[in-house]
Amino acid sequence: MKRMTEAQLSELEQDFNAIRDQVVADLGERDATYIRRIVRLHRTLEVAGRITMPFGFIPPVFVGATLALGLSKIIENMEIGHNVMHGQYDWMNDSSLHSQSYEWDTVCTGESWRRTHNYEHHTYTNIIGKDRDYGYALLRLDDDEQWRPRHSLQFINYILLSVFFQWGVGLHELESERIRRGEIRVKDKLPFLKDFFRKGGRQAFKDYVFFPLVTLPVAPIVLAGNIGANLIRNLWSSTVIFCGHFTQQAETFTEAECEGESRGHWYLRQLTGSSNFTGGKWVHLLSGHLSFQVEHHLFPDLPAHRYPEISEQVQAVCQKHGLPYNTGSFARQYGSVLKRIAAFSLPDRIRTRLPALSMAHAT
Repeated sequence: MKRMTEAQLSELEQDFNAIRDQVVADLGERDATYIRRIVRLHRTLEVAGRITMPFGFIPPVFVGATLALGLSKIIENMEIGHNVMHGQYDWMNDSSLHSQSYEWDTVCTGESWRRTHNYEHHTYTNIIGKDRDYGYALLRLDDDEQWRPRHSLQFINYILLSVFFQWGVGLHELESERIRRGEIRVKDKLPFLKDFFRKGGRQAFKDYVFFPLVTLPVAPIVLAGNIGANLIRNLWSSTVIFCGHFTQQAETFTEAECEGESRGHWYLRQLTGSSNFTGGKWVHLLSGHLSFQVEHHLFPDLPAHRYPEISEQVQAVCQKHGLPYNTGSFARQYGSVLKRIAAFSLPDRIRTRLPALSMAHAT
Protein backbone atom coordinates (compact mmCIF):
# COMPACT_ATOMS: atom_id res chain seq x y z
CA MET A 1 0.00 0.00 0.00
CA LYS A 2 1.35 3.40 -0.93
CA ARG A 3 2.64 5.43 2.00
CA MET A 4 0.79 8.72 2.37
CA THR A 5 1.19 11.50 4.90
CA GLU A 6 -1.69 12.45 7.17
CA ALA A 7 -2.21 15.58 5.07
CA GLN A 8 -2.41 13.52 1.90
CA LEU A 9 -4.81 11.05 3.52
CA SER A 10 -6.97 13.93 4.68
CA GLU A 11 -7.10 15.30 1.14
CA LEU A 12 -7.94 11.82 -0.20
CA GLU A 13 -10.77 11.58 2.34
CA GLN A 14 -12.15 14.94 1.24
CA ASP A 15 -12.03 13.94 -2.43
CA PHE A 16 -13.92 10.67 -1.87
CA ASN A 17 -16.35 12.29 0.56
CA ALA A 18 -17.18 14.85 -2.13
CA ILE A 19 -18.09 12.08 -4.58
CA ARG A 20 -20.29 10.40 -1.99
CA ASP A 21 -22.01 13.64 -0.98
CA GLN A 22 -22.76 14.44 -4.60
CA VAL A 23 -24.56 11.10 -5.12
CA VAL A 24 -26.44 11.28 -1.81
CA ALA A 25 -27.75 14.75 -2.69
CA ASP A 26 -29.05 13.40 -6.01
CA LEU A 27 -30.85 10.29 -4.70
CA GLY A 28 -34.51 10.17 -5.62
CA GLU A 29 -37.20 8.80 -7.90
CA ARG A 30 -34.73 7.66 -10.52
CA ASP A 31 -33.11 5.26 -8.05
CA ALA A 32 -36.46 4.05 -6.66
CA THR A 33 -37.72 3.38 -10.18
CA TYR A 34 -34.57 1.45 -10.99
CA ILE A 35 -34.68 -0.96 -8.06
CA ARG A 36 -38.42 -1.57 -8.46
CA ARG A 37 -37.87 -2.35 -12.13
CA ILE A 38 -35.14 -4.84 -11.19
CA VAL A 39 -37.48 -6.48 -8.65
CA ARG A 40 -40.09 -6.90 -11.40
CA LEU A 41 -37.46 -8.38 -13.72
CA HIS A 42 -36.42 -10.88 -11.05
CA ARG A 43 -40.01 -11.93 -10.38
CA THR A 44 -40.81 -12.24 -14.07
CA LEU A 45 -37.83 -14.50 -14.66
CA GLU A 46 -38.66 -16.61 -11.62
CA VAL A 47 -42.30 -17.08 -12.63
CA ALA A 48 -41.26 -17.88 -16.20
CA GLY A 49 -38.75 -20.45 -14.97
CA ARG A 50 -41.14 -22.08 -12.51
CA ILE A 51 -44.06 -22.26 -14.97
CA THR A 52 -42.09 -23.67 -17.88
CA MET A 53 -39.90 -26.08 -15.87
CA PRO A 54 -42.54 -28.89 -15.84
CA PHE A 55 -42.32 -28.90 -19.64
CA GLY A 56 -38.61 -29.54 -19.40
CA PHE A 57 -39.00 -32.94 -21.04
CA ILE A 58 -38.53 -30.83 -24.17
CA PRO A 59 -34.77 -30.14 -24.07
CA PRO A 60 -34.83 -26.48 -25.28
CA VAL A 61 -37.57 -25.70 -22.75
CA PHE A 62 -35.53 -27.30 -19.96
CA VAL A 63 -32.51 -25.20 -20.85
CA GLY A 64 -34.59 -22.02 -21.07
CA ALA A 65 -36.45 -22.66 -17.80
CA THR A 66 -33.26 -23.51 -15.90
CA LEU A 67 -31.51 -20.43 -17.27
CA ALA A 68 -34.46 -18.17 -16.43
CA LEU A 69 -34.60 -19.45 -12.86
CA GLY A 70 -30.83 -19.23 -12.50
CA LEU A 71 -30.80 -15.62 -13.75
CA SER A 72 -33.66 -14.81 -11.39
CA LYS A 73 -31.65 -16.11 -8.44
CA ILE A 74 -28.54 -14.22 -9.57
CA ILE A 75 -30.39 -10.93 -9.89
CA GLU A 76 -32.17 -11.39 -6.57
CA ASN A 77 -28.95 -12.25 -4.72
CA MET A 78 -26.55 -9.83 -6.40
CA GLU A 79 -28.42 -6.71 -7.54
CA ILE A 80 -31.29 -6.80 -5.05
CA GLY A 81 -30.46 -8.71 -1.86
CA HIS A 82 -26.80 -7.82 -1.47
CA ASN A 83 -27.34 -4.16 -2.28
CA VAL A 84 -30.57 -3.72 -0.33
CA MET A 85 -28.99 -5.23 2.79
CA HIS A 86 -26.19 -2.67 2.52
CA GLY A 87 -28.81 0.01 3.14
CA GLN A 88 -28.58 1.40 -0.37
CA TYR A 89 -32.35 1.97 -0.48
CA ASP A 90 -33.19 2.57 3.19
CA TRP A 91 -33.95 6.20 2.37
CA MET A 92 -37.03 5.02 0.43
CA ASN A 93 -38.72 3.92 3.69
CA ASP A 94 -40.04 0.85 1.88
CA SER A 95 -40.12 -2.11 4.28
CA SER A 96 -39.74 -4.57 1.39
CA LEU A 97 -36.44 -2.90 0.42
CA HIS A 98 -35.03 -2.07 3.86
CA SER A 99 -31.66 -3.40 4.96
CA GLN A 100 -32.81 -4.58 8.39
CA SER A 101 -35.88 -6.52 7.24
CA TYR A 102 -34.91 -7.94 3.84
CA GLU A 103 -34.50 -11.72 3.66
CA TRP A 104 -32.99 -13.03 0.46
CA ASP A 105 -33.34 -16.22 -1.59
CA THR A 106 -30.26 -18.03 -0.35
CA VAL A 107 -29.19 -20.23 2.56
CA CYS A 108 -27.36 -17.50 4.51
CA THR A 109 -29.70 -15.61 6.84
CA GLY A 110 -29.94 -11.85 6.49
CA GLU A 111 -28.80 -11.37 10.09
CA SER A 112 -25.71 -13.53 9.60
CA TRP A 113 -24.85 -11.71 6.37
CA ARG A 114 -25.15 -8.32 7.97
CA ARG A 115 -22.78 -9.39 10.75
CA THR A 116 -20.12 -11.22 8.72
CA HIS A 117 -20.26 -9.18 5.51
CA ASN A 118 -21.60 -5.68 6.13
CA TYR A 119 -19.72 -5.23 9.39
CA GLU A 120 -16.79 -7.63 9.54
CA HIS A 121 -15.72 -7.68 5.88
CA HIS A 122 -16.40 -4.05 5.00
CA THR A 123 -14.80 -2.75 8.19
CA TYR A 124 -11.66 -4.91 8.03
CA THR A 125 -11.36 -5.49 4.29
CA ASN A 126 -8.30 -7.65 3.50
CA ILE A 127 -6.78 -7.27 6.97
CA ILE A 128 -5.26 -10.68 7.60
CA GLY A 129 -6.56 -12.04 10.88
CA LYS A 130 -9.57 -9.72 10.92
CA ASP A 131 -11.33 -10.18 7.57
CA ARG A 132 -12.50 -13.79 7.55
CA ASP A 133 -13.79 -13.40 3.99
CA TYR A 134 -10.17 -13.50 2.87
CA GLY A 135 -9.90 -17.07 1.62
CA TYR A 136 -13.09 -18.10 3.47
CA ALA A 137 -10.93 -20.09 5.93
CA LEU A 138 -10.36 -22.61 3.12
CA LEU A 139 -7.83 -21.04 0.78
CA ARG A 140 -4.29 -19.81 1.35
CA LEU A 141 -3.95 -16.60 -0.67
CA ASP A 142 -1.25 -14.77 1.22
CA ASP A 143 2.27 -15.16 2.61
CA ASP A 144 1.03 -14.44 6.12
CA GLU A 145 -0.47 -17.93 6.31
CA GLN A 146 2.13 -20.68 6.59
CA TRP A 147 2.00 -23.32 3.85
CA ARG A 148 0.77 -26.73 4.94
CA PRO A 149 0.40 -29.93 2.90
CA ARG A 150 -3.39 -29.53 2.79
CA HIS A 151 -2.93 -26.33 0.78
CA SER A 152 -1.66 -28.37 -2.18
CA LEU A 153 -5.29 -29.45 -2.65
CA GLN A 154 -6.80 -26.01 -2.37
CA PHE A 155 -7.87 -25.92 -6.01
CA ILE A 156 -10.25 -28.76 -5.14
CA ASN A 157 -11.49 -26.70 -2.18
CA TYR A 158 -11.99 -23.75 -4.50
CA ILE A 159 -14.09 -25.81 -6.93
CA LEU A 160 -16.17 -27.26 -4.10
CA LEU A 161 -16.67 -23.82 -2.55
CA SER A 162 -17.84 -22.45 -5.91
CA VAL A 163 -20.26 -25.33 -6.56
CA PHE A 164 -21.79 -25.11 -3.06
CA PHE A 165 -21.21 -21.39 -2.60
CA GLN A 166 -24.53 -20.49 -0.94
CA TRP A 167 -23.90 -23.19 1.68
CA GLY A 168 -20.32 -22.03 2.22
CA VAL A 169 -21.47 -18.46 2.75
CA GLY A 170 -24.28 -19.66 4.98
CA LEU A 171 -21.86 -21.55 7.23
CA HIS A 172 -19.22 -18.82 7.26
CA GLU A 173 -20.24 -17.51 10.68
CA LEU A 174 -19.61 -20.97 12.17
CA GLU A 175 -15.90 -20.02 12.30
CA SER A 176 -14.86 -23.62 11.73
CA GLU A 177 -11.17 -22.73 11.79
CA ARG A 178 -11.50 -21.41 15.34
CA ILE A 179 -13.35 -24.57 16.36
CA ARG A 180 -10.49 -26.66 14.90
CA ARG A 181 -7.98 -24.63 16.91
CA GLY A 182 -9.99 -25.09 20.10
CA GLU A 183 -10.62 -21.35 20.53
CA ILE A 184 -14.39 -21.82 20.60
CA ARG A 185 -16.73 -24.79 20.98
CA VAL A 186 -19.53 -25.95 18.72
CA LYS A 187 -21.98 -25.29 21.54
CA ASP A 188 -21.01 -21.61 21.41
CA LYS A 189 -22.43 -21.55 17.90
CA LEU A 190 -25.71 -23.33 18.63
CA PRO A 191 -27.88 -20.16 18.24
CA PHE A 192 -26.27 -19.53 14.85
CA LEU A 193 -26.64 -23.18 13.79
CA LYS A 194 -30.31 -23.15 14.76
CA ASP A 195 -30.95 -20.17 12.46
CA PHE A 196 -28.80 -21.68 9.72
CA PHE A 197 -30.62 -25.01 9.67
CA ARG A 198 -34.00 -23.28 9.81
CA LYS A 199 -33.20 -21.06 6.82
CA GLY A 200 -31.24 -23.72 4.93
CA GLY A 201 -34.02 -26.25 5.50
CA ARG A 202 -36.60 -23.86 4.07
CA GLN A 203 -34.46 -23.19 1.01
CA ALA A 204 -33.80 -26.89 0.38
CA PHE A 205 -37.47 -27.79 0.92
CA LYS A 206 -38.64 -25.12 -1.52
CA ASP A 207 -36.34 -26.07 -4.41
CA TYR A 208 -35.81 -29.78 -3.85
CA VAL A 209 -39.12 -30.96 -2.32
CA PHE A 210 -42.04 -28.56 -2.73
CA PHE A 211 -41.76 -27.57 -6.40
CA PRO A 212 -40.89 -31.12 -7.56
CA LEU A 213 -43.84 -32.51 -5.55
CA VAL A 214 -46.42 -30.10 -7.00
CA THR A 215 -45.30 -31.25 -10.46
CA LEU A 216 -45.10 -34.89 -9.41
CA PRO A 217 -45.37 -36.57 -12.83
CA VAL A 218 -42.26 -34.66 -13.96
CA ALA A 219 -40.67 -34.24 -10.52
CA PRO A 220 -37.20 -35.47 -11.59
CA ILE A 221 -37.10 -32.89 -14.37
CA VAL A 222 -38.12 -30.06 -12.05
CA LEU A 223 -35.64 -31.22 -9.41
CA ALA A 224 -32.84 -31.32 -11.99
CA GLY A 225 -33.76 -27.85 -13.24
CA ASN A 226 -33.78 -26.39 -9.73
CA ILE A 227 -30.40 -27.96 -8.98
CA GLY A 228 -29.10 -26.50 -12.25
CA ALA A 229 -30.44 -23.03 -11.45
CA ASN A 230 -28.78 -23.04 -8.03
CA LEU A 231 -25.54 -24.25 -9.58
CA ILE A 232 -25.61 -21.42 -12.14
CA ARG A 233 -26.16 -18.90 -9.34
CA ASN A 234 -23.43 -20.39 -7.13
CA LEU A 235 -20.76 -20.54 -9.85
CA TRP A 236 -21.45 -17.02 -11.11
CA SER A 237 -21.69 -15.31 -7.72
CA SER A 238 -18.53 -16.98 -6.39
CA THR A 239 -16.61 -16.03 -9.53
CA VAL A 240 -17.74 -12.39 -9.32
CA ILE A 241 -16.76 -12.18 -5.65
CA PHE A 242 -13.37 -13.79 -6.22
CA CYS A 243 -12.64 -11.44 -9.13
CA GLY A 244 -13.37 -8.46 -6.88
CA HIS A 245 -11.21 -9.55 -3.97
CA PHE A 246 -8.52 -12.08 -4.87
CA THR A 247 -6.73 -10.94 -8.01
CA GLN A 248 -2.96 -10.76 -7.76
CA GLN A 249 -3.11 -6.95 -7.69
CA ALA A 250 -5.47 -6.82 -4.70
CA GLU A 251 -3.36 -6.00 -1.66
CA THR A 252 -3.60 -7.39 1.85
CA PHE A 253 -2.80 -5.65 5.11
CA THR A 254 -1.57 -6.38 8.62
CA GLU A 255 -3.46 -5.44 11.76
CA ALA A 256 -0.56 -3.26 12.87
CA GLU A 257 -0.55 -1.01 9.81
CA CYS A 258 -4.32 -0.44 10.12
CA GLU A 259 -4.45 0.23 13.85
CA GLY A 260 -6.15 3.55 14.60
CA GLU A 261 -6.53 4.32 10.91
CA SER A 262 -8.20 7.51 9.74
CA ARG A 263 -11.08 7.60 7.28
CA GLY A 264 -8.59 8.57 4.58
CA HIS A 265 -6.50 5.49 5.35
CA TRP A 266 -9.66 3.35 5.28
CA TYR A 267 -10.43 4.72 1.81
CA LEU A 268 -6.87 3.94 0.71
CA ARG A 269 -7.17 0.36 1.96
CA GLN A 270 -10.50 -0.19 0.21
CA LEU A 271 -9.05 1.16 -3.02
CA THR A 272 -5.86 -0.89 -3.10
CA GLY A 273 -7.50 -4.08 -1.81
CA SER A 274 -10.16 -4.25 -4.52
CA SER A 275 -10.42 -5.16 -8.20
CA ASN A 276 -12.87 -4.27 -10.98
CA PHE A 277 -13.64 -5.99 -14.26
CA THR A 278 -15.07 -4.54 -17.44
CA GLY A 279 -18.15 -5.62 -19.37
CA GLY A 280 -21.47 -4.52 -20.81
CA LYS A 281 -24.59 -3.40 -18.95
CA TRP A 282 -25.86 -6.97 -18.50
CA VAL A 283 -22.53 -8.04 -16.98
CA HIS A 284 -22.75 -5.19 -14.48
CA LEU A 285 -26.39 -5.97 -13.65
CA LEU A 286 -25.78 -9.69 -13.16
CA SER A 287 -22.76 -8.97 -10.97
CA GLY A 288 -24.82 -6.68 -8.75
CA HIS A 289 -22.46 -4.01 -10.08
CA LEU A 290 -19.68 -5.71 -8.12
CA SER A 291 -17.80 -5.47 -11.39
CA PHE A 292 -17.14 -2.07 -9.80
CA GLN A 293 -15.81 -3.60 -6.58
CA VAL A 294 -13.49 -0.62 -6.03
CA GLU A 295 -16.46 1.75 -5.96
CA HIS A 296 -18.49 -0.67 -3.84
CA HIS A 297 -15.80 -0.94 -1.18
CA LEU A 298 -15.44 2.84 -1.14
CA PHE A 299 -19.18 3.52 -1.03
CA PRO A 300 -21.06 0.36 0.06
CA ASP A 301 -24.27 2.21 0.95
CA LEU A 302 -24.68 4.07 -2.35
CA PRO A 303 -27.05 2.50 -4.92
CA ALA A 304 -24.82 0.18 -6.92
CA HIS A 305 -26.27 1.17 -10.29
CA ARG A 306 -24.56 4.54 -9.72
CA TYR A 307 -21.08 2.99 -9.67
CA PRO A 308 -20.49 3.16 -13.46
CA GLU A 309 -21.28 6.89 -13.33
CA ILE A 310 -18.84 7.69 -10.54
CA SER A 311 -16.03 5.41 -11.70
CA GLU A 312 -14.49 8.17 -13.83
CA GLN A 313 -14.45 10.47 -10.79
CA VAL A 314 -12.84 7.75 -8.69
CA GLN A 315 -10.22 7.21 -11.38
CA ALA A 316 -9.55 10.96 -11.48
CA VAL A 317 -8.92 10.94 -7.72
CA CYS A 318 -6.57 7.98 -8.15
CA GLN A 319 -4.67 9.80 -10.89
CA LYS A 320 -4.45 12.94 -8.76
CA HIS A 321 -2.88 11.04 -5.86
CA GLY A 322 -0.80 8.62 -7.92
CA LEU A 323 -2.81 5.60 -6.76
CA PRO A 324 -3.59 2.42 -8.72
CA TYR A 325 -7.07 1.71 -10.08
CA ASN A 326 -7.18 -2.04 -10.58
CA THR A 327 -9.39 -3.02 -13.50
CA GLY A 328 -9.27 -5.30 -16.51
CA SER A 329 -11.32 -7.65 -18.62
CA PHE A 330 -13.29 -10.38 -16.88
CA ALA A 331 -11.02 -13.03 -18.42
CA ARG A 332 -7.87 -11.26 -17.27
CA GLN A 333 -9.10 -10.77 -13.70
CA TYR A 334 -10.43 -14.30 -13.38
CA GLY A 335 -7.15 -15.65 -14.76
CA SER A 336 -5.33 -13.62 -12.12
CA VAL A 337 -7.51 -15.17 -9.40
CA LEU A 338 -6.78 -18.70 -10.62
CA LYS A 339 -3.09 -17.87 -10.78
CA ARG A 340 -3.12 -16.64 -7.18
CA ILE A 341 -4.91 -19.75 -5.95
CA ALA A 342 -2.44 -21.95 -7.81
CA ALA A 343 0.59 -19.98 -6.60
CA PHE A 344 -0.24 -20.21 -2.92
CA SER A 345 -1.10 -23.91 -3.17
CA LEU A 346 2.64 -24.50 -3.60
CA PRO A 347 5.32 -24.53 -0.91
CA ASP A 348 7.07 -21.16 -0.77
CA ARG A 349 10.42 -22.65 -1.83
CA ILE A 350 8.81 -23.81 -5.10
CA ARG A 351 6.52 -20.83 -5.70
CA THR A 352 9.30 -18.26 -5.40
CA ARG A 353 11.35 -20.08 -8.05
CA LEU A 354 8.59 -19.94 -10.66
CA PRO A 355 8.55 -16.51 -12.37
CA ALA A 356 5.07 -17.11 -13.79
CA LEU A 357 3.66 -17.38 -10.26
CA SER A 358 5.88 -14.93 -8.42
CA MET A 359 3.54 -11.99 -8.94
CA ALA A 360 1.17 -13.12 -6.19
CA HIS A 361 2.01 -11.10 -3.15
CA ALA A 362 0.92 -9.56 0.07
CA THR A 363 1.90 -6.13 1.26
